[in-house]
Amino acid sequence: MVRSNSLLLEFAHPMISRSNDYVEYCRETATHLKTLHDLALRGTGKEEITAAISQRIIEEVGLGPGDDLVDIGCGDGTLLRLAVKIGVRSALGFLATEEEVELVRATGLNVCQAFSDRLPVPDVSASVVVCNSVLLIVPPEKVPPSLREMHRIARPGARIFVGEIPFVPGPPLEPQFDSSWQTLAFLYRKHGLRTCLGMARRIAYWKVSGQPTVIHDGSQISFHATADEFLALARDAGLNPVRYCRHEHWDTRNNFLFTKAAA
Repeated sequence: MVRSNSLLLEFAHPMISRSNDYVEYCRETATHLKTLHDLALRGTGKEEITAAISQRIIEEVGLGPGDDLVDIGCGDGTLLRLAVKIGVRSALGFLATEEEVELVRATGLNVCQAFSDRLPVPDVSASVVVCNSVLLIVPPEKVPPSLREMHRIARPGARIFVGEIPFVPGPPLEPQFDSSWQTLAFLYRKHGLRTCLGMARRIAYWKVSGQPTVIHDGSQISFHATADEFLALARDAGLNPVRYCRHEHWDTRNNFLFTKAAA
């Protein structure tokens, strides 16, 4: 169920690269962001949605002052900031790239670079683990070890929230083209003049600077599973289901709440 995409544009200069994974997508987002919220990967003007989702997660897990929170894929840090206001004992976030970490850490939050399947966190150290809008873009083979990592770092009785798991595949992949003109024509037909002109400016910059020309969409859904399929994966990782529900903003995704059995 791997679903990744790259639109490769051929130019005269020899440095042509191809990068189609979510890590490079996150790195490019951090490099070219307009606002910190871009790191949430929700799109422009959706800060209120991100805040509402974070508040809903807080309510789902019952986050309180005595908690030690680990937020895997913390985006722009909205959930971490709310947790600090609540007065949690600790709040640690992880992001895929150092470029993202630098930006969020500059706001005063405790964030580090790590991947969901390899967390530099001691065993049984978190009372709350959150992984929201993350697993859908990681390779499917990384999902089971990611769930095992959540189990490993969680204390007995901890609450684990895993959100935005699609139960249907993402949209079809965009086609690849042999030239920039073909790509721009496609973008104009499908997305309109504004998108076409925006990409044209990026292409011109790459040509002038001599940088590799590569377009990728790391936000493409890579993993999807029905509720029963995902619950089975979570149980195999040692997580005990509490409940799941349809996401309030995306009707093709589910949210899940788990606990770790008491010792």
